Amino acid sequence: MRLSPAMLWRTRIPRYRLVGRECLECGRRHYPPRPVCPHCGSRRLRDVVLPRTGTVETYTVIYTVMEGFRDRAPHVIALVRLDDGTRVLAPLTDVDPSGVSTGMRVEATLRRIRVDGDTGLIGYGLSFRPLMEPRQGASK
Repeated sequence: MRLSPAMLWRTRIPRYRLVGRECLECGRRHYPPRPVCPHCGSRRLRDVVLPRTGTVETYTVIYTVMEGFRDRAPHVIALVRLDDGTRVLAPLTDVDPSGVSTGMRVEATLRRIRVDGDTGLIGYGLSFRPLMEPRQGASK
C-alpha cells in the first residue's frame, strides 16, 4: 500500500497527538476520534487531550508481518488502558517481546511507522514504550 501526502496530512492529528473525543451525553472517551460516540450514538462530542501514560491490558506478538514492516518483526501490539480509562490499540516499541507483560506501565511516544519506498514518504504515528521511572535522588 502506497502512502500519499494527502492521506498523511489528513490523519496527522490523531496519528501524531493523543487526542480523542469525549461524549457530552454519556461522558465516555474514545480514541481514535470518530464523528459519533461508539457507546451511545450521540454526535455531541468534544476533542480532549488524553493522558500519555497507561497500563498494558493485553497484547499479542506478530511474527509474520506485511511487506514494509519486516524490519520490526516480531511486532508487539497492545491494548493500553490510559490513566483516564480510555483504551488505545497501539504498537509497543523499545521493548523485547519477551519483556512485555500485562500490567506493564507504558507511555506514548512518536515513532516512524513506515517508509514508502516508491515515494520516499515517511509515516509517523503513536506507539507506546515502557514507562521510564525517575531515578532515585533525581530532582523533579
